[in-house]
Amino acid sequence: MSEQAITESGSATRERMSNVLKAVVIAIAATCFIYAIFRLPEGTLGLGFLLVLLFGSFVSPKLSLTLPRSKFAISFSDALIFLTFLLYGGEGAIILAALETFASCIYLRSSGFRIEKLMIPVNVAVNVITAAATYLFLQLFLSYAGETFHISKSQHLITLLGSLAFSQFLISSLFAAVFRSLDDGKSFWQTWKKDCFPSSMTQIVGAGLAGIVFKVINYGDFVTAAIALTAIAVAFLNYRQSITDINRAFGQVEDAERAKAETERERRREAERHADELRLALDKAEQANTALRKSEQDLQHAALHDSLTGLANRKKLGDVLRSLIAENKADPSTVFQVLFVDIRGFKNINDSLGHTIGDKVLVIAAKRFIRMLNPGDVVARIGGDEFAIILRDLKTVEKAFKVASRIHASLTQPFSLGGHTITIGLNIGIASCDPEYDTPEEILRDADIAMHFAKEKDDGPAIFTKDMRSKFLERIHLENDLRHAIDRGELLMHYQPIVSLTDGRLVGFEALLRWHHSTLGNIPPNRFISIAEDSGLILPITVWILHQTCRQLAEWQKIGSEYSGLIVSVNISGKHLSKDFLIDDVLGALNDSGVAPQTLKLEITESTAMENAEHSIAILKRLKEIGVQLSIDDFGTGYSSLSHLHRLPFDTLKIDRSFVNRVGEKGEDAEVLQTIISLAKNLKMRVIAEGIETTSQLAVLQNLGCDYGQGYLLAKPKGVEEIEEQLYKRTEWLPAEAIDTGGEYGESVGPREGLSLH
Repeated sequence: MSEQAITESGSATRERMSNVLKAVVIAIAATCFIYAIFRLPEGTLGLGFLLVLLFGSFVSPKLSLTLPRSKFAISFSDALIFLTFLLYGGEGAIILAALETFASCIYLRSSGFRIEKLMIPVNVAVNVITAAATYLFLQLFLSYAGETFHISKSQHLITLLGSLAFSQFLISSLFAAVFRSLDDGKSFWQTWKKDCFPSSMTQIVGAGLAGIVFKVINYGDFVTAAIALTAIAVAFLNYRQSITDINRAFGQVEDAERAKAETERERRREAERHADELRLALDKAEQANTALRKSEQDLQHAALHDSLTGLANRKKLGDVLRSLIAENKADPSTVFQVLFVDIRGFKNINDSLGHTIGDKVLVIAAKRFIRMLNPGDVVARIGGDEFAIILRDLKTVEKAFKVASRIHASLTQPFSLGGHTITIGLNIGIASCDPEYDTPEEILRDADIAMHFAKEKDDGPAIFTKDMRSKFLERIHLENDLRHAIDRGELLMHYQPIVSLTDGRLVGFEALLRWHHSTLGNIPPNRFISIAEDSGLILPITVWILHQTCRQLAEWQKIGSEYSGLIVSVNISGKHLSKDFLIDDVLGALNDSGVAPQTLKLEITESTAMENAEHSIAILKRLKEIGVQLSIDDFGTGYSSLSHLHRLPFDTLKIDRSFVNRVGEKGEDAEVLQTIISLAKNLKMRVIAEGIETTSQLAVLQNLGCDYGQGYLLAKPKGVEEIEEQLYKRTEWLPAEAIDTGGEYGESVGPREGLSLH
């Protein structure tokens, strides 16, 4: 038999064997496919699985890549099949393998890829059997791995995907090698090693992609998903571009065989162009990396620094303090001090000069802090106008006090800014490291407490002590209790009569606030009034006082015709005077009680009225339009500008008790009283003297022409019931001798008690 006949006979035998094998494979695959359909779990047929099938049928085939100069095409179906194994189980993966392979073959044929006889059903069958075998392997693998194996763990997921990839590759490559060796008549081993082994990259890449997508679906957020999908898309497009470039290069080689000279020149130009593109791409990549590194550095800096001053922010301060506290606990000789700094009156700078100037003030303060400190110290801006400073390696708090004093002296020096001369004040609290501190918040809390004490005494820096903490906590507790004092019925009003010094007639009362705490008893006004001022509680409390006193006055005016013109004086705080809604609060009290506006008198301290004279003038004029009376309280204790004073529409002027007391002690300083009374008369104001405690004081005031008075000599502050009793008795308020003779010098009738609400 000739060699050609032998060859033809062998080829026919291989073809028959191949056809038989293909028929068997198709039959087995059909069985596996039917089994998968009927055994598909009920919960699998959801929207997610349908989307996967649609993606595998219509999108995934278009992602297939034809390998240059070969009969093979790379499909990304493996990634989708592995993902389906993880999400929907083996039955779903078998169904997906059949549909996706069929769709890929149809797409490749429409794209010009040569499809041989039975190639589509065989490819579908091989992939179905491969998926089924992989599913069987998966079941064996999971049963061997045991209950401790969880694909939610990255190491377990990698192991599982690696095993699936190996199984998928081994089975599919064996089928491919068998069919290829039967078609070509070559050695099975050589065919597998040369043509099938390289396809392992498909399974490896597929397993990697499936793992990434699975992780993103189960644990990623939107940003992570976007980054991962973007990276996958970029990698695929680059790989697809590479395949396209390779195919183009082969076409150029074929053209070169037909026209060598022209093709060589074209190849050189193509190579140069690719080199330029590559160089440009590398340059752009380097620029992007540089920009990314700079962005990271900027982001890290922004996360730890204040954007306005460039100082450390609260987070970085906390990190440094946390480290220093740990060092101090490990080695007590490693000490440090913390300063808490607040710029006093910074809100006034913002309000009067604008936030731009305010920001510049903060920047200047930050620069001065840095110049005053050592390189190892840390300055941080932790709030609007609050700073914290860490002084390293200062052994004693006394040394920290000296540093704080120098900072205080430096920063309180006036400076020019935007045509304005600006002077800022500082409140500085100092806390020293101590074994009791476990967190940065604790030492900052104590430095803050010391800063508040420094603010109260207004005498430079203050060093923290545990007694400060106790007083501060006591103040906090009182503030919390004061917030609920009205609802609990703990606040009550006392009233001190105001008497005409000429005829003893009762003119009215000054309303004085008292607080009877449910557990602490009576709390002196000098303890709780400042708390109300600082916390802002003075506003709702004053509104309550206005309503209470006006209602009470309405009741007293009904007792008799001689009381119909009684007035009540209510102290108004500076915080309330600065608010436009004071007008509405006063109108509300008048409308609620029905008293005539002229029987309500509002007392404003001299310093409060002068703090923002123009605004005060505007508010007081509006109050006068309502009809209420106005009185300037504690006159002589503050600084008054006569140019403003004569513009303020006050009806009465109240002389501070300190001037009355000095007259009473030695019978001196009557000239000061005379000056004040003369000034008031010239400004067409009535005069009230407070704190009258002796007959001698009363006599001096009567002789000087003072209109009204109040004090312990005339009447102490009393509750509502006692006042009503005296009203019904028609009490004589002036001593008889004071009415008849103008009074004699005498002794004090008793100590002062109680403070009015300012």
